[in-house]
Amino acid sequence: MTTTVTSLEVKRDDLHTARVLTKPLVADGKTVLRIDRFALTANNITYAAFGDSMSYWAFFPASEGYGHIPVWGFADVISTPANSGLTVGERVYGYFPMASHVVVEAGKLSAKRFIDTAAHRAKLPPVYNAYERAAANPTRTRSGEASQMILQPLVITSFLIADFLDDNAMYGAKQVLISSASSKTSLGLAHCLKHLGRADLTVTGLTSGGNRAFVEATKQYDRVVSYDAIGRLDAALPTVYVDMAGSAEVATNVHGHFRDALTYSCRVGATHVHDIAGRMELPGAKPVFFFAPSQVQKRAADWGPGGLEQRFGARWPGLIAAFAGWMRLDERHGADAVLSAYRETLAGHQKAETGLVLSFA
Repeated sequence: MTTTVTSLEVKRDDLHTARVLTKPLVADGKTVLRIDRFALTANNITYAAFGDSMSYWAFFPASEGYGHIPVWGFADVISTPANSGLTVGERVYGYFPMASHVVVEAGKLSAKRFIDTAAHRAKLPPVYNAYERAAANPTRTRSGEASQMILQPLVITSFLIADFLDDNAMYGAKQVLISSASSKTSLGLAHCLKHLGRADLTVTGLTSGGNRAFVEATKQYDRVVSYDAIGRLDAALPTVYVDMAGSAEVATNVHGHFRDALTYSCRVGATHVHDIAGRMELPGAKPVFFFAPSQVQKRAADWGPGGLEQRFGARWPGLIAAFAGWMRLDERHGADAVLSAYRETLAGHQKAETGLVLSFA
């Protein structure tokens, strides 16, 4: 078994400062996973941007002042206690650091999954602590892993936002306005909203001028508008704003334009990481962070065991089909490639149509 782990650490108060470290791997009799491949998207940059306020840094402790950005991917069990119930060589899907290996405390084992029961994760949202045992899901294939690790963490959020808004009768809105419309989470949200069957609801995407043609070509929005044209939208139309960009400038323009017609302001991401909105006094509805685990817990209570999985599973094939026509896989290997890809993603230089999959191997 390997005796070292290679990882990417970023400075928590300056995301532009990143480094690759190789350290001894200390297993202490716990389960060791070799992280085979993981996806990197703007969503992971959001994890870093809100790492302290939403506890994303807490999952995978790093050096003092630094953090491990969580990612979603696949790993293989390379060492595990005899009584763990896991098998060396079996494959799992879940939430990992940007690293070559990770040590977990596998507990609450079932045929489908296990939970990392490490003490430092006990108070963190359970949805991030569960690891799917790949062999237990016969529909999962190696060829489908890239789509799963790139899209599933994003579009489950899309699904949950659409469900949250639907559950609240769209807050009386006739329009859902989505910033960073080219992002995969935004495209997934547009898709899910369209399939709610609300004929009176318009789904409008906000994007940069350079991405407008791409966003229109996906055919997921009823209307696509560039950021400089916000002032030409109908200011009297009751509107929900879903803020994927996290931009102070865009939020100011949207709130200032719609004012009291803005019935709900749902803050989700930070794709515009260089212009992140802090606490701001804005006209209209006060921005409220959307925390996906809260909606998961609500629906677990509403729908019972497996209810959310069943409903999302029914929407998943349509989501995959919607992305299949334009998403292009970009797979890179090695520590230098991981560091370079992180810097490109942080700078916003990844093309919207790219699905980025990385590996330290």
